[in-house]
Amino acid sequence: MAPKLSNRGDIQPASPMRRLEPVLLEVKESGKKVYPLNIGQPDIETPKEYLNVLKNLNEKVVKYGPSAGLPEYRKILAKYYQSYGINVDWEDIVVTTGGSEAIIFVFAAICDPGDEVIIPEPFYANYNGFANMAGINIVPVTSKPENGYALPPIEEMEKKINSKTKAIMICNPGNPTGYSYTEKEIEALKNLCKRHNIFLVSDEVYREFVYEGKHNSILEKEGFEEYGIITDSLSKRFSLCGARIGCIVSKNKDIIDSVTKMAQARLCPPTIEQLAAIEVHNLGEEYYSKIRNEYKLRRDTIMKHISEIEDAFCKIPNGAFYMLVKLPIKDCIDFATFMLRDFNLDNETVLVAPGNGFYATEGLGMDEIRIAYILNKNDLDKAMVILKEGLKAYRKAKGL
Repeated sequence: MAPKLSNRGDIQPASPMRRLEPVLLEVKESGKKVYPLNIGQPDIETPKEYLNVLKNLNEKVVKYGPSAGLPEYRKILAKYYQSYGINVDWEDIVVTTGGSEAIIFVFAAICDPGDEVIIPEPFYANYNGFANMAGINIVPVTSKPENGYALPPIEEMEKKINSKTKAIMICNPGNPTGYSYTEKEIEALKNLCKRHNIFLVSDEVYREFVYEGKHNSILEKEGFEEYGIITDSLSKRFSLCGARIGCIVSKNKDIIDSVTKMAQARLCPPTIEQLAAIEVHNLGEEYYSKIRNEYKLRRDTIMKHISEIEDAFCKIPNGAFYMLVKLPIKDCIDFATFMLRDFNLDNETVLVAPGNGFYATEGLGMDEIRIAYILNKNDLDKAMVILKEGLKAYRKAKGL
């Protein structure tokens, strides 16, 4: 009999975005084409400026770098944040191995086992996994699809605060909802955290992807230095998901000292990738504007098709490249599996992420799917036609 795993290992949640991978492999082997709308892997090409650094690298030894990241890269990052009105110095930044490590480090730095972090749901499902690794508990406060998953009422969030609460966390703009928080909502959250002396953690990976209005960061204004922590990543804004370059940003020196010690324990973030990342930060607003316009086109393409589905609902999202869509179904896992395994249109189908995996409250999201609009417009048009026809076939097969 094998030794028993830890409780942490036993209860580590699987990713809802990847839960259908075994079925996907089976389907692909059959020759069926699958349009992947389930994960945030952009199809937009990685900037050549990044790839050229890798191709032309003249190092004979790839050495360890500083644990908190290369100073020259941290200085570039500081200028990047300053361009958005976020007044930080390079010493306020710790480079991490992706945004995932950034969140794990922050959870471990601000919480003891058993502590709580309040997060509006639906939220990025891997927050559950990161919390489990740190031995902490996520306390959800539900936002509603009817108002586009805007911030839940502050009084509802305040009711959840107790002696174990260490932070409120948001994703802005949001994954999976695409909601972009208003300045008023950000100020309300900041006032709540200051009133109860807790941290506000903001996952700002999708900062560039706000389609109407502007992004509102928690560190744009002074007076919140002790409370605010940003986690970030290059994965989406530069199509660098595999490079694994993220960071933690905070004016709170204790936070930076704590996560730096954790960074020392894992030695250093990827060195060559940081050198290449310096180059893409010189691309500037012209690059961001082009990418933003492309994703806006994709968003509008999806919304046009959704408007043609009877009894479907999705309030137009203002950011990121995801949307949660309510469909006339009762079991989103069953529907996603049906689309993948049992349905095809000219031997093609689509893969979506079941919506329930983005909720911590049992039973919510069973009539929702998340769509990641990471394919070009032509492929999105094809995928949505397939989805609409598949939904009709599913409802008929289930007697809905």
